[in-house]
Amino acid sequence: MVSSTISPAPPTAASPMASPPRSPFSSISSDAPAGLVVFLVALPLCLGIALASGAPLLSGIIAGMVGGLVVAWISGSQLSVSGPAAGLTAIIVTAIQTLGSFEALLASVVVAGCIQILLGVLRAGFIALYFPSSVIRGMLAAIGLILILKQIPHFLGADADYFEDMMFLQFDGQNTFSAIQHALQAISPGSALIGVISLSLLLLWDNVLAKKVKALRLVPAALVVVVLSIGLNALFDSAAPTLRIRPEHLVQLPIINSFTDFLATFTMPDWSAFSRPVVYQVAFTIAIVASLESLLSVEAVDKLDPHKRVTPPNRELIAQGIGNTVSGLLGGLPLTAVIVRSSANINAGGQTRMSSFLHGLLLLVSLLFLGSVLNYIPLAALAAVLLVVGFRLTRPALYRAQFKLGWQQFLPFVVTVLAILFTDLLKGVTVGLVVGIFFVLKANYEQAFFLRGAGAAPHAADTIYLKLAEQVSFLNKASIVKVLMELPENSHVVIDGSSSASIDYDVLEAIENFRTSAPDRGIRLELIAVPQVGVMGH
Repeated sequence: MVSSTISPAPPTAASPMASPPRSPFSSISSDAPAGLVVFLVALPLCLGIALASGAPLLSGIIAGMVGGLVVAWISGSQLSVSGPAAGLTAIIVTAIQTLGSFEALLASVVVAGCIQILLGVLRAGFIALYFPSSVIRGMLAAIGLILILKQIPHFLGADADYFEDMMFLQFDGQNTFSAIQHALQAISPGSALIGVISLSLLLLWDNVLAKKVKALRLVPAALVVVVLSIGLNALFDSAAPTLRIRPEHLVQLPIINSFTDFLATFTMPDWSAFSRPVVYQVAFTIAIVASLESLLSVEAVDKLDPHKRVTPPNRELIAQGIGNTVSGLLGGLPLTAVIVRSSANINAGGQTRMSSFLHGLLLLVSLLFLGSVLNYIPLAALAAVLLVVGFRLTRPALYRAQFKLGWQQFLPFVVTVLAILFTDLLKGVTVGLVVGIFFVLKANYEQAFFLRGAGAAPHAADTIYLKLAEQVSFLNKASIVKVLMELPENSHVVIDGSSSASIDYDVLEAIENFRTSAPDRGIRLELIAVPQVGVMGH
């Protein structure tokens, strides 16, 4: 239900009813175009996140390469894409200032990776099982909205600070909505024109052309848009200079001219920093935040996967840990599984981990050979690609479907959306989880037992029958105590635990307290298959 609501399978994607590919090489015709699309989305984000983090630009590219070339093969997820995450930018900025150098930060990244590996070995990934589906869907919808809102300034050519800033309050003092207001007052005609043409072509290609001409299904619309945007800008340069796109609104990739330049892109950690306690404090923060973001992302990706494959969370922690260790050793930013790139992968028809690997390989190739070509790509064209990805994540049908599920599902969903939209990813998910937990507590409060009033067959007319549920946890204690306190005096009460697989100690203690006080209220109590607290464990 979730995958059909959020994002219908694209023409290149396999049907949800089809069997998943048996090997990464069996679906190369789908994975190769998807890998190209993810590369086009990831490239400017890798550069921009590095810029926003106060780190060398190439550190973002290195992290993206490690995410594709290393993590993709170790992770149990077939469709998630790992790379530098905007959610870590504030942590990185603060860490560089605290540690005094980028090289010291790399030491923390290496240690953070080791901590993640340890968490995976200790099987700490079980925490992913406790994220309610309504919160996960809210996270997806919120990211879709943020993608749309954050790309509008780039789409209009009014913002040169290109990176996937997931926070409401931006580093430049603007917020999500004030940035759009500013963009509407500083539109770049050339960028806006290319953005409109690119968006129109994307919609036309996927909804009309690819459906009518089967051969076009093999060509990713994003590639067509990028090539066309480069051609249009070249045309503006010669025929309409006033529409020419300014350099700051083009991709800006450093140029490598020799093997020496390539080796110089890699920065080693400051080995002396490993003796400083603050390095381990920063590492622990990075490890926890990166692990939570990764687990949230793969949980969301599994819901979007047409084949409904399940990612082993402990294996994911180990994969992310190895990725961060390698990234730190090579001079890269910390990385996580990233929902934006993963969503682009799924929407482009990716089937296996091969698409993520190819995206990492293309990042490497672009770093070595294509820097001068890629620097001609207008950011407005890439913004158009992300606008389509964002809409597919937050389409109106998703909100209607959640509303039909009732308030217990809709309220955590919409609270998560709003909280992420006005704060950031982790804070928003935390708020959503609090609301979700409230409804879990409420459900447990109401479903701890079945109560039958006096005279209910097969019991006597003065008998009140309370049958405990199959699983009775400490969450049920409040409702059971409330009912026991309200029982009428001089009644016959039967508490039946014969159908219960387990009864929590706190609940048994409450029942024992009631058994002790019952004679004072004239209540005759009968316990069926309810162990006394004093004999537990014997």
